[in-house]
Amino acid sequence: MVLKSGKPISDELLGSFKASYDTEIAGLRTQIFASNAISKLSLDPVSVREMKFKFSNDIKTMTATNQKSSGRCWLFAATNVLREVIAKKKNIGEFELSQSYLAFWDKFERCNYFLESAIDTSNLPITDRTVHHILSTGVNDGGQWDMFTNIVKKYGIVPKDAMPETFQSSNTGGISSVITPYLLKNALALRHAAESGASVEELQSIKNKALDELFVFLTECYSLPPEKFDFEYVDKDDKYHIERGYTPISFRDEMIGTMLDDYVSIINAPTSDKPYEKLYTVRYLGNVIGGAPVLHLNLPMDKFKEAIISQIKDGEPVWFGSDCGKRGTGDTRIWDDVSMNVGRAVGLDIDMSKADALDSGYSMMNHAMVLTGVNLDNDKDATRWKIENSWGSEGVNGGYYIASDTWFDKFVYQAVVNKKYLGELAEIYKTEPIELEPWDPIGSLAD
Repeated sequence: MVLKSGKPISDELLGSFKASYDTEIAGLRTQIFASNAISKLSLDPVSVREMKFKFSNDIKTMTATNQKSSGRCWLFAATNVLREVIAKKKNIGEFELSQSYLAFWDKFERCNYFLESAIDTSNLPITDRTVHHILSTGVNDGGQWDMFTNIVKKYGIVPKDAMPETFQSSNTGGISSVITPYLLKNALALRHAAESGASVEELQSIKNKALDELFVFLTECYSLPPEKFDFEYVDKDDKYHIERGYTPISFRDEMIGTMLDDYVSIINAPTSDKPYEKLYTVRYLGNVIGGAPVLHLNLPMDKFKEAIISQIKDGEPVWFGSDCGKRGTGDTRIWDDVSMNVGRAVGLDIDMSKADALDSGYSMMNHAMVLTGVNLDNDKDATRWKIENSWGSEGVNGGYYIASDTWFDKFVYQAVVNKKYLGELAEIYKTEPIELEPWDPIGSLAD
């Protein structure tokens, strides 16, 4: 369709634009931009002094982990929370759970979820937006907290040395380059079979053949997940221990019990279509067929922070999701919208409200980490936050980051807290969730 209305740029208008450029500051910026990154020019060295790596409430946690070239931040953040529970129980100084084990089962279950979604929408035209969303999203590394709990509840957990990393688990681009076309090919085969009148049994046969081949491929990439293992560790007193005969399920039950049942997702999404203090879910967002749905309780920022701060004060880290691509200072390991004043550097006002950023697709949750500290002014108002990331322990602060509270307000979207910190608001999780479209921004995945 050709745009039939609207005004072109006239020579007169273009001339006025050129006159606007003919200023000393524009000429200076041209010289500076010619050989410098805008991100470097945006850093305010005075404001950044306020981002001290000191916190009034600081949880001492283990060495930062490294997800390497993979999109498994949500799994690393979640296991970083759980490992603190296990380490405290067993008096261990350093410890990791196997992210590779969880990623294997998530990938496999996600393949089944994808193919079942293709069957479920086979009555819709290929041009339907839901069908397009399912096919274009495919199966990637990213995830949500409730997807993590679904895997743990079905398959358990294992120590890292029971299923270590492989090259493919740490560099998942190769896996995705194979799985994506294979799944698309089989999704279309399922659609064609359904259109031709195939029975439920015939569709499941096509799907199961694909899953069989995918299981073999994933096992070749990750190795076969262990069914039994021994737990060996050295405690903080340098005493060696070995606990024999665990299964992934018995290890989970012994180490964390049913604690995951107490933790829920809260979000801050101030868009007009999502009233606060309501429960939300997203269609076709999940990984385990028959597992729990992804649920989010939308809260205003004051109540959102209140629950998080209460949990940190009690010494419990908090899994959270944010947009890590906005206003970061890179080498200094800081996220701060004041120190990174891009608008001032370039002469354009690029700030917008959090609601507009979500509605326009400019910003949404894309990375999960762990809050392990907060600095409070007068024991009440947050000024900055301590973050455990999963990008390795090299560099400033051993791989831990700092975020200003103003950055937190703008770019933090999700957190997972114990229901006890929500008071009466926890009752909302018993209500029927409002179902959102598959492409809603709160359905974005952390990777």
